Amino acid sequence: MVDGGAPLKTSTPGSGGTPGTAGRVPRRWRKGSARHKLASRLGLRARVTASFAIGAFALSTVMAGITYFTARQSYLNERSTAVQRQAFVNASLVQNALHSPGTQVNQLLESVDTLPGSRSVLHSQGQWYATSISVGQNAIPTEERTLVLSGTPASQWFTLSGTPELVVGVPLPAVHAAYFEVFSLAELAGTLRTLAYVLAAAALVTTAAGAAVGRWAARRALRPLAGITEAAVAIAGGELDTRVDAGDDSDLRELASAFNRMTTNLQARIEREARFTSDVSHELRSPLTTLSTSIGVLNGHRDELDPRAQRALALLDGDLTRFTRMVDDLLEISRFDAGSAELSLDEVDPVELVRRAVDGTRSPLGDELEATTPRAVPIVEGPGVEGLRIRVDKRRFERIIANLSDNAALYAGGVTRVIVDCEPPAGHPSRPARAIRVIVEDAGPGIAGPDRARLFERFYRGSRSGRRESGEGTGLGLSLVAEHVRLHGGAVWIETAEGGGARFVVELPLVPETSGSEDAL
Repeated sequence: MVDGGAPLKTSTPGSGGTPGTAGRVPRRWRKGSARHKLASRLGLRARVTASFAIGAFALSTVMAGITYFTARQSYLNERSTAVQRQAFVNASLVQNALHSPGTQVNQLLESVDTLPGSRSVLHSQGQWYATSISVGQNAIPTEERTLVLSGTPASQWFTLSGTPELVVGVPLPAVHAAYFEVFSLAELAGTLRTLAYVLAAAALVTTAAGAAVGRWAARRALRPLAGITEAAVAIAGGELDTRVDAGDDSDLRELASAFNRMTTNLQARIEREARFTSDVSHELRSPLTTLSTSIGVLNGHRDELDPRAQRALALLDGDLTRFTRMVDDLLEISRFDAGSAELSLDEVDPVELVRRAVDGTRSPLGDELEATTPRAVPIVEGPGVEGLRIRVDKRRFERIIANLSDNAALYAGGVTRVIVDCEPPAGHPSRPARAIRVIVEDAGPGIAGPDRARLFERFYRGSRSGRRESGEGTGLGLSLVAEHVRLHGGAVWIETAEGGGARFVVELPLVPETSGSEDAL
Protein backbone atom coordinates (compact mmCIF):
# COMPACT_ATOMS: atom_id res chain seq x y z
CA MET A 1 0.00 0.00 0.00
CA VAL A 2 1.27 3.43 -0.83
CA ASP A 3 1.93 5.62 2.12
CA GLY A 4 -0.27 8.67 2.37
CA GLY A 5 0.72 12.27 2.19
CA ALA A 6 -0.05 15.33 0.17
CA PRO A 7 -1.93 14.69 -3.08
CA LEU A 8 -0.09 14.81 -6.36
CA LYS A 9 0.09 18.32 -7.73
CA THR A 10 -1.57 18.95 -11.06
CA SER A 11 0.18 21.39 -13.37
CA THR A 12 -1.82 22.92 -16.22
CA PRO A 13 0.28 25.51 -18.08
CA GLY A 14 -2.26 25.99 -20.84
CA SER A 15 -4.94 24.42 -22.94
CA GLY A 16 -4.10 21.79 -25.49
CA GLY A 17 -6.01 20.52 -28.46
CA THR A 18 -8.93 18.18 -28.55
CA PRO A 19 -8.04 14.92 -26.80
CA GLY A 20 -7.64 11.83 -28.90
CA THR A 21 -7.02 8.19 -28.40
CA ALA A 22 -3.54 6.73 -28.58
CA GLY A 23 -2.06 3.32 -28.01
CA ARG A 24 -3.73 0.04 -27.48
CA VAL A 25 -7.06 -0.47 -25.83
CA PRO A 26 -6.37 -1.21 -22.13
CA ARG A 27 -7.10 -4.67 -20.82
CA ARG A 28 -10.21 -4.89 -18.69
CA TRP A 29 -11.65 -7.49 -16.36
CA ARG A 30 -13.72 -10.06 -18.09
CA LYS A 31 -17.32 -8.93 -17.91
CA GLY A 32 -19.47 -11.19 -15.80
CA SER A 33 -16.66 -12.52 -13.60
CA ALA A 34 -17.01 -12.47 -9.83
CA ARG A 35 -14.16 -9.99 -9.53
CA HIS A 36 -15.76 -7.65 -12.06
CA LYS A 37 -19.12 -7.81 -10.28
CA LEU A 38 -17.53 -7.08 -6.91
CA ALA A 39 -15.56 -4.14 -8.32
CA SER A 40 -18.70 -2.76 -9.97
CA ARG A 41 -20.43 -2.67 -6.58
CA LEU A 42 -17.60 -1.38 -4.39
CA GLY A 43 -14.98 1.23 -5.04
CA LEU A 44 -11.34 0.82 -4.09
CA ARG A 45 -11.73 2.81 -0.88
CA ALA A 46 -14.79 0.78 0.12
CA ARG A 47 -12.97 -2.49 -0.61
CA VAL A 48 -9.99 -1.47 1.54
CA THR A 49 -12.34 -0.43 4.35
CA ALA A 50 -14.27 -3.69 4.06
CA SER A 51 -11.02 -5.68 4.13
CA PHE A 52 -9.92 -3.98 7.35
CA ALA A 53 -13.36 -4.48 8.91
CA ILE A 54 -13.51 -8.16 7.94
CA GLY A 55 -9.97 -8.74 9.21
CA ALA A 56 -10.72 -7.00 12.51
CA PHE A 57 -13.97 -8.96 12.87
CA ALA A 58 -12.28 -12.29 12.18
CA LEU A 59 -9.39 -11.56 14.55
CA SER A 60 -11.63 -10.27 17.34
CA THR A 61 -14.01 -13.23 16.93
CA VAL A 62 -11.16 -15.74 17.20
CA MET A 63 -9.68 -13.97 20.21
CA ALA A 64 -13.10 -13.68 21.88
CA GLY A 65 -13.78 -17.38 21.28
CA ILE A 66 -10.42 -18.42 22.70
CA THR A 67 -10.89 -16.14 25.73
CA TYR A 68 -14.43 -17.36 26.39
CA PHE A 69 -13.71 -21.08 26.16
CA THR A 70 -10.49 -20.77 28.16
CA ALA A 71 -12.26 -18.84 30.91
CA ARG A 72 -15.22 -21.22 30.83
CA GLN A 73 -13.03 -24.29 31.18
CA SER A 74 -11.06 -22.66 33.98
CA TYR A 75 -14.20 -21.69 35.89
CA LEU A 76 -15.74 -25.15 35.46
CA ASN A 77 -12.59 -26.98 36.57
CA GLU A 78 -12.23 -24.74 39.58
CA ARG A 79 -15.88 -25.13 40.57
CA SER A 80 -15.85 -28.87 39.95
CA THR A 81 -12.78 -29.36 42.17
CA ALA A 82 -14.31 -27.31 44.99
CA VAL A 83 -17.65 -29.12 44.70
CA GLN A 84 -16.10 -32.58 44.70
CA ARG A 85 -13.94 -31.77 47.73
CA GLN A 86 -16.97 -30.49 49.63
CA ALA A 87 -19.07 -33.51 48.61
CA PHE A 88 -16.48 -35.97 49.90
CA VAL A 89 -16.18 -34.06 53.17
CA ASN A 90 -19.95 -34.10 53.62
CA ALA A 91 -20.12 -37.80 52.68
CA SER A 92 -17.56 -38.57 55.42
CA LEU A 93 -19.64 -36.65 57.94
CA VAL A 94 -22.80 -38.52 56.93
CA GLN A 95 -21.05 -41.89 57.19
CA ASN A 96 -19.75 -41.10 60.69
CA ALA A 97 -23.17 -39.93 61.80
CA LEU A 98 -24.91 -43.05 60.45
CA HIS A 99 -22.68 -45.22 62.65
CA SER A 100 -24.38 -43.70 65.71
CA PRO A 101 -27.73 -45.25 66.58
CA GLY A 102 -30.82 -43.04 66.62
CA THR A 103 -29.49 -40.53 64.08
CA GLN A 104 -32.19 -38.42 62.43
CA VAL A 105 -31.39 -38.60 58.71
CA ASN A 106 -33.29 -35.47 57.68
CA GLN A 107 -31.61 -33.33 60.31
CA LEU A 108 -28.27 -34.85 59.38
CA LEU A 109 -28.71 -33.92 55.69
CA GLU A 110 -29.75 -30.37 56.51
CA SER A 111 -26.67 -29.94 58.65
CA VAL A 112 -24.26 -30.81 55.80
CA ASP A 113 -25.71 -28.39 53.20
CA THR A 114 -23.10 -25.71 53.81
CA LEU A 115 -22.47 -24.36 50.29
CA PRO A 116 -25.02 -21.96 48.71
CA GLY A 117 -27.15 -23.83 46.16
CA SER A 118 -26.16 -27.31 47.36
CA ARG A 119 -28.79 -30.00 48.04
CA SER A 120 -28.19 -33.44 49.58
CA VAL A 121 -29.79 -36.77 48.65
CA LEU A 122 -29.16 -39.97 50.66
CA HIS A 123 -29.98 -43.58 49.85
CA SER A 124 -29.93 -45.66 53.03
CA GLN A 125 -31.57 -48.96 53.96
CA GLY A 126 -33.50 -48.96 50.65
CA GLN A 127 -35.00 -45.53 51.26
CA TRP A 128 -34.32 -42.11 49.68
CA TYR A 129 -33.94 -38.94 51.71
CA ALA A 130 -33.56 -35.39 50.30
CA THR A 131 -33.29 -31.85 51.68
CA SER A 132 -35.27 -30.38 48.77
CA ILE A 133 -38.57 -31.42 47.27
CA SER A 134 -37.40 -30.45 43.76
CA VAL A 135 -34.18 -32.47 43.99
CA GLY A 136 -34.73 -36.10 44.90
CA GLN A 137 -34.23 -39.56 43.53
CA ASN A 138 -35.76 -38.85 40.15
CA ALA A 139 -33.75 -35.67 39.65
CA ILE A 140 -30.45 -37.55 39.69
CA PRO A 141 -29.51 -38.97 36.25
CA THR A 142 -29.97 -42.74 35.99
CA GLU A 143 -26.36 -43.34 34.95
CA GLU A 144 -25.13 -41.50 38.03
CA ARG A 145 -27.38 -43.47 40.40
CA THR A 146 -26.39 -46.81 38.86
CA LEU A 147 -22.65 -46.14 39.16
CA VAL A 148 -22.78 -44.86 42.74
CA LEU A 149 -25.14 -47.56 44.00
CA SER A 150 -22.79 -50.15 42.49
CA GLY A 151 -19.96 -48.74 44.59
CA THR A 152 -18.23 -46.33 42.14
CA PRO A 153 -17.86 -42.62 42.96
CA ALA A 154 -19.00 -40.45 40.06
CA SER A 155 -19.90 -36.90 39.09
CA GLN A 156 -22.02 -35.67 36.18
CA TRP A 157 -23.18 -32.41 34.60
CA PHE A 158 -26.88 -32.20 33.77
CA THR A 159 -29.69 -29.70 33.40
CA LEU A 160 -32.60 -29.49 35.80
CA SER A 161 -35.52 -27.21 34.88
CA GLY A 162 -33.28 -25.26 32.52
CA THR A 163 -30.57 -24.71 35.14
CA PRO A 164 -27.13 -26.34 34.84
CA GLU A 165 -26.36 -28.65 37.79
CA LEU A 166 -23.42 -30.77 38.96
CA VAL A 167 -24.12 -33.94 40.95
CA VAL A 168 -21.39 -35.77 42.91
CA GLY A 169 -22.14 -39.28 44.18
CA VAL A 170 -20.11 -41.05 46.90
CA PRO A 171 -20.84 -44.66 47.90
CA LEU A 172 -20.84 -45.42 51.65
CA PRO A 173 -20.42 -49.20 51.80
CA ALA A 174 -19.62 -49.23 55.52
CA VAL A 175 -23.18 -48.15 56.34
CA HIS A 176 -24.81 -49.63 53.21
CA ALA A 177 -25.70 -46.18 51.86
CA ALA A 178 -24.92 -43.74 49.02
CA TYR A 179 -24.57 -40.01 49.35
CA PHE A 180 -25.37 -37.59 46.52
CA GLU A 181 -24.86 -33.83 46.56
CA VAL A 182 -26.34 -31.63 43.81
CA PHE A 183 -24.79 -28.18 43.23
CA SER A 184 -26.51 -25.43 41.22
CA LEU A 185 -24.31 -23.72 38.58
CA ALA A 186 -26.78 -20.88 37.82
CA GLU A 187 -24.41 -18.25 39.20
CA LEU A 188 -21.54 -19.58 37.11
CA ALA A 189 -23.76 -19.72 34.01
CA GLY A 190 -24.70 -16.06 34.59
CA THR A 191 -21.06 -15.12 34.91
CA LEU A 192 -20.19 -16.91 31.67
CA ARG A 193 -23.17 -15.32 29.91
CA THR A 194 -22.03 -11.86 30.99
CA LEU A 195 -18.53 -12.67 29.80
CA ALA A 196 -19.90 -13.75 26.40
CA TYR A 197 -21.84 -10.47 26.04
CA VAL A 198 -18.77 -8.44 26.96
CA LEU A 199 -16.59 -10.30 24.47
CA ALA A 200 -19.22 -9.95 21.72
CA ALA A 201 -19.46 -6.21 22.37
CA ALA A 202 -15.66 -5.97 22.32
CA ALA A 203 -15.61 -7.82 18.96
CA LEU A 204 -18.14 -5.36 17.49
CA VAL A 205 -16.18 -2.39 18.80
CA THR A 206 -12.98 -3.86 17.37
CA THR A 207 -14.69 -4.39 14.01
CA ALA A 208 -15.92 -0.79 13.95
CA ALA A 209 -12.44 0.40 14.92
CA GLY A 210 -10.94 -1.74 12.14
CA ALA A 211 -13.35 -0.22 9.61
CA ALA A 212 -12.45 3.28 10.81
CA VAL A 213 -8.73 2.52 10.55
CA GLY A 214 -9.29 1.02 7.09
CA ARG A 215 -11.20 4.10 5.98
CA TRP A 216 -8.45 6.37 7.26
CA ALA A 217 -5.72 4.21 5.69
CA ALA A 218 -7.53 4.06 2.34
CA ARG A 219 -8.07 7.80 2.29
CA ARG A 220 -4.45 8.43 3.21
CA ALA A 221 -3.16 5.92 0.67
CA LEU A 222 -5.37 7.16 -2.16
CA ARG A 223 -4.88 10.85 -1.46
CA PRO A 224 -1.76 11.08 -3.66
CA LEU A 225 -3.75 9.62 -6.57
CA ALA A 226 -6.20 12.54 -6.46
CA GLY A 227 -3.73 14.60 -8.48
CA ILE A 228 -3.59 11.96 -11.20
CA THR A 229 -7.39 11.78 -11.25
CA GLU A 230 -7.64 15.55 -11.64
CA ALA A 231 -5.02 15.49 -14.36
CA ALA A 232 -6.85 12.70 -16.24
CA VAL A 233 -10.11 14.67 -16.04
CA ALA A 234 -8.34 17.78 -17.33
CA ILE A 235 -6.77 15.86 -20.21
CA ALA A 236 -10.13 14.32 -21.10
CA GLY A 237 -11.47 17.89 -21.28
CA GLY A 238 -8.79 18.88 -23.79
CA GLU A 239 -6.11 20.39 -21.52
CA LEU A 240 -3.25 18.34 -22.93
CA ASP A 241 -0.61 20.53 -21.25
CA THR A 242 -1.63 19.12 -17.86
CA ARG A 243 1.14 17.39 -15.90
CA VAL A 244 1.39 15.85 -12.42
CA ASP A 245 4.08 16.27 -9.78
CA ALA A 246 4.74 13.42 -7.35
CA GLY A 247 6.72 15.65 -5.01
CA ASP A 248 8.85 13.71 -2.54
CA ASP A 249 6.81 10.50 -2.73
CA SER A 250 9.24 7.94 -4.12
CA ASP A 251 6.49 5.31 -4.51
CA LEU A 252 4.48 7.51 -6.87
CA ARG A 253 7.33 9.19 -8.70
CA GLU A 254 7.56 6.42 -11.31
CA LEU A 255 3.77 6.45 -11.84
CA ALA A 256 3.74 10.23 -12.23
CA SER A 257 6.66 10.07 -14.65
CA ALA A 258 4.95 7.40 -16.77
CA PHE A 259 1.72 9.38 -16.75
CA ASN A 260 3.50 12.55 -17.87
CA ARG A 261 5.33 10.67 -20.64
CA MET A 262 2.03 9.22 -21.83
CA THR A 263 0.43 12.68 -21.86
CA THR A 264 3.41 14.18 -23.69
CA ASN A 265 3.29 11.46 -26.35
CA LEU A 266 -0.48 11.88 -26.69
CA GLN A 267 -0.15 15.64 -27.06
CA ALA A 268 2.64 15.28 -29.61
CA ARG A 269 0.65 12.78 -31.65
CA ILE A 270 -2.49 14.93 -31.70
CA GLU A 271 -0.47 18.01 -32.62
CA ARG A 272 1.23 16.09 -35.45
CA GLU A 273 -2.13 14.94 -36.76
CA ALA A 274 -3.54 18.46 -36.51
CA ARG A 275 -0.51 19.93 -38.31
CA PHE A 276 -0.71 17.24 -40.96
CA THR A 277 -4.39 17.95 -41.59
CA SER A 278 -3.78 21.68 -41.69
CA ASP A 279 -0.72 21.39 -43.96
CA VAL A 280 -2.45 19.02 -46.37
CA SER A 281 -5.53 21.22 -46.49
CA HIS A 282 -3.46 24.34 -47.17
CA GLU A 283 -1.44 22.55 -49.83
CA LEU A 284 -4.63 21.45 -51.56
CA ARG A 285 -6.04 24.97 -51.77
CA SER A 286 -3.72 26.07 -54.60
CA PRO A 287 -4.48 23.18 -57.01
CA LEU A 288 -8.17 23.41 -56.10
CA THR A 289 -8.16 27.10 -57.00
CA THR A 290 -6.51 26.26 -60.33
CA LEU A 291 -9.03 23.48 -61.01
CA SER A 292 -11.95 25.71 -60.08
CA THR A 293 -10.71 28.40 -62.46
CA SER A 294 -10.22 25.88 -65.23
CA ILE A 295 -13.68 24.37 -64.74
CA GLY A 296 -15.12 27.91 -64.71
CA VAL A 297 -13.55 28.51 -68.08
CA LEU A 298 -14.93 25.20 -69.39
CA ASN A 299 -18.39 26.04 -68.04
CA GLY A 300 -18.24 29.26 -70.04
CA HIS A 301 -17.91 27.16 -73.21
CA ARG A 302 -20.30 24.38 -72.13
CA ASP A 303 -22.52 24.88 -75.18
CA GLU A 304 -19.61 24.18 -77.50
CA LEU A 305 -19.05 20.71 -75.98
CA ASP A 306 -20.77 17.52 -77.08
CA PRO A 307 -23.33 15.94 -74.66
CA ARG A 308 -20.87 13.34 -73.27
CA ALA A 309 -18.30 16.06 -72.50
CA GLN A 310 -21.02 18.18 -70.84
CA ARG A 311 -22.01 15.28 -68.56
CA ALA A 312 -18.37 14.65 -67.69
CA LEU A 313 -17.91 18.37 -66.96
CA ALA A 314 -20.99 18.35 -64.69
CA LEU A 315 -19.67 15.35 -62.74
CA LEU A 316 -16.24 16.95 -62.44
CA ASP A 317 -17.80 20.23 -61.27
CA GLY A 318 -19.89 18.43 -58.62
CA ASP A 319 -16.95 16.39 -57.29
CA LEU A 320 -14.74 19.48 -57.21
CA THR A 321 -17.42 21.32 -55.22
CA ARG A 322 -17.59 18.47 -52.69
CA PHE A 323 -13.80 18.25 -52.55
CA THR A 324 -13.50 21.99 -51.96
CA ARG A 325 -16.03 21.82 -49.17
CA MET A 326 -14.22 18.89 -47.56
CA VAL A 327 -10.92 20.83 -47.63
CA ASP A 328 -12.67 23.83 -46.05
CA ASP A 329 -14.10 21.55 -43.37
CA LEU A 330 -10.69 20.01 -42.71
CA LEU A 331 -9.17 23.47 -42.33
CA GLU A 332 -11.90 24.38 -39.85
CA ILE A 333 -11.35 21.14 -37.90
CA SER A 334 -7.58 21.72 -37.85
CA ARG A 335 -8.22 25.09 -36.21
CA PHE A 336 -10.31 23.36 -33.55
CA ASP A 337 -7.60 20.75 -32.99
CA ALA A 338 -4.91 23.39 -32.74
CA GLY A 339 -6.98 25.39 -30.26
CA SER A 340 -6.84 28.47 -32.46
CA ALA A 341 -10.58 28.73 -33.14
CA GLU A 342 -11.90 32.05 -31.85
CA LEU A 343 -15.37 33.45 -31.36
CA SER A 344 -16.63 36.84 -32.44
CA LEU A 345 -19.61 37.15 -30.12
CA ASP A 346 -22.61 39.39 -30.63
CA GLU A 347 -25.70 39.71 -28.45
CA VAL A 348 -28.67 38.85 -30.65
CA ASP A 349 -32.34 37.90 -30.71
CA PRO A 350 -32.35 34.10 -31.17
CA VAL A 351 -35.57 33.96 -33.23
CA GLU A 352 -34.42 36.62 -35.68
CA LEU A 353 -30.98 34.99 -35.91
CA VAL A 354 -32.52 31.59 -36.74
CA ARG A 355 -34.83 33.18 -39.33
CA ARG A 356 -31.91 34.92 -41.05
CA ALA A 357 -29.81 31.74 -40.93
CA VAL A 358 -32.59 29.59 -42.43
CA ASP A 359 -33.45 32.12 -45.14
CA GLY A 360 -29.79 32.51 -46.09
CA THR A 361 -29.09 28.78 -46.23
CA ARG A 362 -28.04 27.59 -49.65
CA SER A 363 -26.41 24.21 -50.04
CA PRO A 364 -22.84 24.30 -51.30
CA LEU A 365 -23.32 20.82 -52.74
CA GLY A 366 -24.75 22.00 -56.03
CA ASP A 367 -28.00 22.90 -57.76
CA GLU A 368 -29.18 19.28 -57.79
CA LEU A 369 -29.25 19.17 -53.98
CA GLU A 370 -30.68 22.67 -53.79
CA ALA A 371 -33.64 21.54 -55.88
CA THR A 372 -34.49 18.89 -53.26
CA THR A 373 -34.27 21.33 -50.33
CA PRO A 374 -37.51 23.24 -49.54
CA ARG A 375 -36.94 26.98 -49.57
CA ALA A 376 -39.86 27.81 -47.23
CA VAL A 377 -39.00 26.18 -43.91
CA PRO A 378 -41.51 27.04 -41.14
CA ILE A 379 -39.99 28.50 -37.98
CA VAL A 380 -41.97 27.84 -34.80
CA GLU A 381 -41.41 30.18 -31.87
CA GLY A 382 -42.02 28.58 -28.46
CA PRO A 383 -43.68 30.37 -25.54
CA GLY A 384 -41.44 32.52 -23.41
CA VAL A 385 -38.77 33.03 -26.09
CA GLU A 386 -39.68 36.64 -26.88
CA GLY A 387 -37.26 39.10 -25.32
CA LEU A 388 -34.53 36.54 -24.61
CA ARG A 389 -30.98 37.21 -25.80
CA ILE A 390 -27.98 35.02 -26.58
CA ARG A 391 -24.34 35.76 -27.34
CA VAL A 392 -23.12 33.85 -30.40
CA ASP A 393 -20.75 34.04 -33.32
CA LYS A 394 -23.15 34.73 -36.19
CA ARG A 395 -20.95 33.10 -38.83
CA ARG A 396 -20.55 29.91 -36.85
CA PHE A 397 -24.24 29.81 -35.95
CA GLU A 398 -25.20 30.14 -39.61
CA ARG A 399 -22.79 27.30 -40.36
CA ILE A 400 -24.56 25.16 -37.74
CA ILE A 401 -27.95 25.73 -39.38
CA ALA A 402 -26.49 25.23 -42.87
CA ASN A 403 -24.85 21.91 -41.95
CA LEU A 404 -28.00 20.60 -40.27
CA SER A 405 -30.04 21.61 -43.34
CA ASP A 406 -27.57 19.92 -45.69
CA ASN A 407 -27.64 16.76 -43.59
CA ALA A 408 -31.45 16.69 -43.69
CA ALA A 409 -31.45 17.28 -47.46
CA LEU A 410 -28.90 14.51 -48.07
CA TYR A 411 -30.31 11.77 -45.88
CA ALA A 412 -33.79 12.66 -44.61
CA GLY A 413 -35.82 14.39 -47.32
CA GLY A 414 -35.11 17.92 -46.10
CA VAL A 415 -36.01 20.05 -43.10
CA THR A 416 -39.69 20.07 -42.12
CA ARG A 417 -39.54 22.83 -39.49
CA VAL A 418 -37.24 24.67 -37.09
CA ILE A 419 -38.36 25.27 -33.50
CA VAL A 420 -36.93 27.95 -31.22
CA ASP A 421 -37.75 27.20 -27.57
CA CYS A 422 -36.35 27.93 -24.11
CA GLU A 423 -35.14 25.62 -21.34
CA PRO A 424 -36.82 25.12 -18.97
CA PRO A 425 -40.08 25.49 -20.93
CA ALA A 426 -42.47 28.33 -20.14
CA GLY A 427 -44.82 27.69 -17.21
CA HIS A 428 -42.13 27.36 -14.54
CA PRO A 429 -42.13 30.78 -12.82
CA SER A 430 -39.77 29.53 -10.11
CA ARG A 431 -37.25 28.36 -12.72
CA PRO A 432 -36.17 31.12 -15.10
CA ALA A 433 -35.01 30.17 -18.57
CA ARG A 434 -31.30 29.40 -18.73
CA ALA A 435 -30.81 28.30 -22.36
CA ILE A 436 -32.21 28.53 -25.86
CA ARG A 437 -32.94 25.40 -27.86
CA VAL A 438 -32.96 25.41 -31.65
CA ILE A 439 -34.58 22.21 -32.90
CA VAL A 440 -34.23 21.15 -36.55
CA GLU A 441 -36.69 18.42 -37.58
CA ASP A 442 -36.46 16.42 -40.81
CA ALA A 443 -38.73 14.15 -42.85
CA GLY A 444 -36.57 11.05 -42.62
CA PRO A 445 -37.21 7.69 -40.94
CA GLY A 446 -35.39 8.73 -37.77
CA ILE A 447 -32.01 7.69 -36.39
CA ALA A 448 -31.43 4.52 -34.42
CA GLY A 449 -30.17 4.87 -30.86
CA PRO A 450 -26.66 3.39 -31.43
CA ASP A 451 -26.02 5.83 -34.31
CA ARG A 452 -27.07 8.99 -32.48
CA ALA A 453 -23.85 9.60 -30.56
CA ARG A 454 -21.58 8.42 -33.38
CA LEU A 455 -23.13 10.72 -36.00
CA PHE A 456 -21.14 13.58 -34.50
CA GLU A 457 -17.87 11.70 -35.09
CA ARG A 458 -15.71 12.73 -38.03
CA PHE A 459 -16.32 10.91 -41.30
CA TYR A 460 -19.10 8.79 -39.79
CA ARG A 461 -22.23 8.57 -41.95
CA GLY A 462 -24.25 5.87 -40.24
CA SER A 463 -25.45 3.06 -42.44
CA ARG A 464 -24.04 4.88 -45.49
CA SER A 465 -20.52 4.79 -44.09
CA GLY A 466 -18.17 2.98 -46.45
CA ARG A 467 -20.33 3.54 -49.56
CA ARG A 468 -19.79 6.21 -52.19
CA GLU A 469 -22.90 7.64 -53.82
CA SER A 470 -23.72 10.63 -55.94
CA GLY A 471 -24.42 13.69 -53.82
CA GLU A 472 -22.98 11.98 -50.74
CA GLY A 473 -21.59 14.21 -47.97
CA THR A 474 -18.14 13.96 -46.46
CA GLY A 475 -19.19 13.01 -42.93
CA LEU A 476 -17.69 16.20 -41.46
CA GLY A 477 -20.77 18.41 -41.30
CA LEU A 478 -22.24 17.13 -38.05
CA SER A 479 -18.83 16.92 -36.39
CA LEU A 480 -18.36 20.62 -37.20
CA VAL A 481 -21.79 21.31 -35.73
CA ALA A 482 -20.70 19.67 -32.48
CA GLU A 483 -17.43 21.63 -32.44
CA HIS A 484 -19.17 24.97 -33.07
CA VAL A 485 -21.73 24.27 -30.35
CA ARG A 486 -19.05 23.17 -27.90
CA LEU A 487 -17.10 26.36 -28.58
CA HIS A 488 -20.20 28.33 -27.52
CA GLY A 489 -20.48 26.33 -24.29
CA GLY A 490 -23.63 24.53 -25.47
CA ALA A 491 -24.67 20.99 -26.30
CA VAL A 492 -26.19 19.14 -29.26
CA TRP A 493 -28.02 15.81 -29.38
CA ILE A 494 -30.55 13.84 -31.41
CA GLU A 495 -34.13 12.93 -30.50
CA THR A 496 -37.08 11.37 -32.29
CA ALA A 497 -39.71 13.75 -33.69
CA GLU A 498 -43.43 13.21 -33.24
CA GLY A 499 -43.83 12.24 -36.88
CA GLY A 500 -41.03 9.72 -36.73
CA GLY A 501 -38.21 11.82 -38.13
CA ALA A 502 -35.10 13.04 -36.38
CA ARG A 503 -34.82 16.11 -34.16
CA PHE A 504 -31.40 17.76 -33.92
CA VAL A 505 -31.44 19.81 -30.72
CA VAL A 506 -28.90 22.62 -30.30
CA GLU A 507 -28.84 24.16 -26.81
CA LEU A 508 -27.01 27.45 -26.25
CA PRO A 509 -26.77 29.36 -22.94
CA LEU A 510 -28.62 32.62 -22.48
CA VAL A 511 -27.02 35.95 -21.63
CA PRO A 512 -27.19 36.13 -17.79
CA GLU A 513 -28.30 39.78 -17.79
CA THR A 514 -29.52 41.61 -20.87
CA SER A 515 -27.26 44.51 -21.71
CA GLY A 516 -28.54 47.79 -23.01
CA SER A 517 -26.94 47.58 -26.44
CA GLU A 518 -28.48 45.37 -29.09
CA ASP A 519 -26.50 44.50 -32.19
CA ALA A 520 -28.32 44.65 -35.46
CA LEU A 521 -28.68 41.38 -37.29
